[in-house]
Order: sequence, then structure tokens, then C-alpha cells
Amino acid sequence: MDLAKQAKIVDSIHDTLNDFVGQRLKVRANMGRSKIVESEGVLTQVHPQLFIMEVDRKRGRTARQSYQYVDVLTGMVELSQNGEPLFAPFIEEIAAEEEVPVEERVLI
Repeated sequence: MDLAKQAKIVDSIHDTLNDFVGQRLKVRANMGRSKIVESEGVLTQVHPQLFIMEVDRKRGRTARQSYQYVDVLTGMVELSQNGEPLFAPFIEEIAAEEEVPVEERVLI
């Protein structure tokens, strides 16, 4: 996928999330090394490169978490509302576009 198309997708993620400001969302973030963090909170701010959520913690406390739109694009961060994902996986689009014909694949 070329950079222009990635930028267009990031802009569409930004525009979509702008409509959800003030609403409760569920976040599932892959933090690496098999660590996945799931939290729920309110989308509070949307900025050009990232968005900020106020997520619920134990004993009624909240914490601010920021995520980048690129993480949503790559699937490292998944957002859902009422059990429905906000975005379809973009990686499947990338894999389908860059499918290499069988005769061009190199076997190791």
C-alpha cells in the first residue's frame, strides 16, 4: 500500500473518530510480547496525529490514554462500541492488494 493511500485511510479514521467524541468506547491494544490490554472509557479529544481516551481504572478512578491513528490502521489498536467494531481490519485490504502470484513466490 502506498503512502498516499495510507494517509487517506488515517484521515478517514480521524474523521470517523471525530464523530465519536464524548461517547464510550472499548479499546483493545496490543502492547507487544503477547500483552493485550482491554479497557473501556470515553473518547475525549481528537488531534491530528492521535486521539485521547479517559479510561476506567479500579476503584472509580480514571486515566488518560493516547493512541495513534496508525495503530488503528495496523490493527495494534481495535476500537468497538456496544460489541460492534468501529473499523474493519485494514490489514486484510493490504494483504489482498499485495497478493503475490504463486509462480512469483520464492520457496525457502
